Amino acid sequence: MKTLQIQKDATGNRASVDCVSGEVSVYRYCAFCEHCKGIWVGPRLYPTPQEKVLKEMKKGTVPDEALLNAQLQFNQLVRDGVSIECGDENNTGFIPRYRI
Repeated sequence: MKTLQIQKDATGNRASVDCVSGEVSVYRYCAFCEHCKGIWVGPRLYPTPQEKVLKEMKKGTVPDEALLNAQLQFNQLVRDGVSIECGDENNTGFIPRYRI
């Protein structure tokens, strides 16, 4: 695992990290990337909420709107977070978390 520092603008509305493919938005790329494993908020690592919900959805034990709630939780964690835990050991770049 590697840790990618989150760079935020002065307003705090934009958050980006240096990915293999260059500087990318955490909200638009990391949130939907299979490599994103969690967000560091202070000294604590919070796992990506979407991953847990996806596992439960495959079992059929959670409603569809839980995925939207997980995305909102992710956004809040990024707002408070300092870095992203990335599982891209082979430097493959973005891989979509959601596939049809």
